[in-house]
Amino acid sequence: MTASAGIRRLGFVLLAVFAAAAGVLTTAGYLISPDAVRAEVLAGIRSATGLDPILRGKATVSLFPNGSVSFGDVVLGDANRPALTAERLTARLRFFPLLIGRVEIADVALERPTIAIDLEADGRSNWSVLIDALARGKNKIDTRPVAAFSEMRIDNGTIVLRNLGNKSVETLSNVDFSLAWPSISKTFGATGNFIWRDQPVDASIALADFPAALLGNRTGVKLRVAGAPMKAAFEGSFSVKPTLKVEGTLAADAASLRAALLWSGNNPPPGGGFGRFAIKAQTNVVGGTIGLSGVNVELDGNSAEGVLTFATDGRQTLQGTLAADTLDLTPYVSTVRLLTTNQREWNSTRIAPKGLSGMDFDLRLSAANVVLSNAKLGRTAIGANLRGGQLAVTVGEAQAYGGVIKGSLALANFEAGIDVKSQMQFIDVDLETCLGQLFGLNRLTGKGNISFNVEGTGESVLGVTRTLNGTAALNGSSGALTGLNVEQLLRRLERRPLSGGGEFRTGSTPYDKIGVTLKIVKGTASVEDVKIVGSAVRLALAGTASIPEREVDLKGVATLISARAGAPAFELPFIVQGPWYDPLMLPDPEALIRRSGAAAPLLNAVRERTTRDSVRSAIDRLTGNTPAAAPPPASAEPAAQQ
Repeated sequence: MTASAGIRRLGFVLLAVFAAAAGVLTTAGYLISPDAVRAEVLAGIRSATGLDPILRGKATVSLFPNGSVSFGDVVLGDANRPALTAERLTARLRFFPLLIGRVEIADVALERPTIAIDLEADGRSNWSVLIDALARGKNKIDTRPVAAFSEMRIDNGTIVLRNLGNKSVETLSNVDFSLAWPSISKTFGATGNFIWRDQPVDASIALADFPAALLGNRTGVKLRVAGAPMKAAFEGSFSVKPTLKVEGTLAADAASLRAALLWSGNNPPPGGGFGRFAIKAQTNVVGGTIGLSGVNVELDGNSAEGVLTFATDGRQTLQGTLAADTLDLTPYVSTVRLLTTNQREWNSTRIAPKGLSGMDFDLRLSAANVVLSNAKLGRTAIGANLRGGQLAVTVGEAQAYGGVIKGSLALANFEAGIDVKSQMQFIDVDLETCLGQLFGLNRLTGKGNISFNVEGTGESVLGVTRTLNGTAALNGSSGALTGLNVEQLLRRLERRPLSGGGEFRTGSTPYDKIGVTLKIVKGTASVEDVKIVGSAVRLALAGTASIPEREVDLKGVATLISARAGAPAFELPFIVQGPWYDPLMLPDPEALIRRSGAAAPLLNAVRERTTRDSVRSAIDRLTGNTPAAAPPPASAEPAAQQ
């Protein structure tokens, strides 16, 4: 027998087999009753799920070429308040069992289903009864010959989650899921995707013991969620009786935490930052409290470790303690500007710190190094508390400006503007750096202490300065007033009082001690006491300073201490006026004239009316000015008219 003949014979055999199979299947289509097939399929669904679907549409049976049974308009649960409705439920039948007259379901598909989950205030839902029935069905021993299916698909579905307690509604659309139904083993798995808030999300879940999960008992769980805003994974165990309890490892990351918070329906904190984010922690959930231990969190390039607790019962509350090696807070204060771009005026932009009224938090942060814009701090401990829309920041201790900072800052009333209360102490700090970075003052060097206790309210930084009340004090030592050489000025004026100002707004005026005490009322700082004592010069000042306008109006006395024993000190009154970042100091001209021996009689003459005209006439002749004609006496005017 040739090879070609053998191939032809094999082809005839295969054709005969296929023809016989088609004949058997076609014959089965006539021998098996469609009603019996529908009944067997419904029995198989009830056996596998324990649920009894309500069929409100037409049922169709197809046995050739592919065996399947379809039910239109399927409902689970109360017909008036259904938990699930589907346009069509299709059960695909296994091929070979059907050849011998047996009905076995290969898989079940729900086409365009709508799954409604209504959560009650007590934690129960409209699925509670169905879950109980499903649990009873999984525990019941079924001796019927109908084999249980192992796969269920959801095609183009919609999940509507309603929280009847806070009246919120969330919708997941385009839901496509494949459920590995535990017909043989105890495990359950679901994999698929959906769209939530215009973002596609891939998700998967695996339960180690599905019957135990239905009964609320402890079982292992693996959960993965991946979308453009955030990715999250959890592996551990959970149970729901007597209360919800979850234990395991949680990991999550996001390219932008701010975007992820907005996507999840939460308002992010005001200001900048909250970009790239990652967290990994041991998770323990009991009831409505989520505890995270062994936390390793990264945010905006900062890494910290510690513990966090998030409570969802009632108002959302976050508590925790975190420690970091280096903490860069620049992104979070980058949008907070006290001054305008030119650093000459207070910022008048309206303050609108949204995002501080949706939740409460109580956090403790510590770091070996802190970077805050252009300021670098050493070891720092900070506490931040937000409760009822009122933010309180407590600086336990911060090594900064060569010294230590302690104090508190409270912000409230965010809807109408902002209320500010602050009590701060700067101990043994570098005055030039501290005053320059905080207030734009760059005229004082040395080491010292600064303290202030102020409060104000307004819609902007400028508005707050206009209502500011409180006190402030500064005490320093071993420094200098820069941009002003008072000693040089006094020595020149002591020798020649009328020699002119000259250039003295350079150099510096050293001091041994400086003391400033201010009382602030409605944005005006009254200088109660200012004393600057140096080895060669003493200064005493009094007056006011406008905080909103950032200007000073002061009067004082400068004293030049004589090096000769017993010699009288040279004292000169002066005024200080202008913007506080560059004030103008002017000597009192009257005092200078008095010290001039030649000019003093002239001052007295000018004050006497009888000699004033003669002196003025002499000055005019010396300067070449033509005096104006004197007006006629009042008594001569009527005579001229006659």
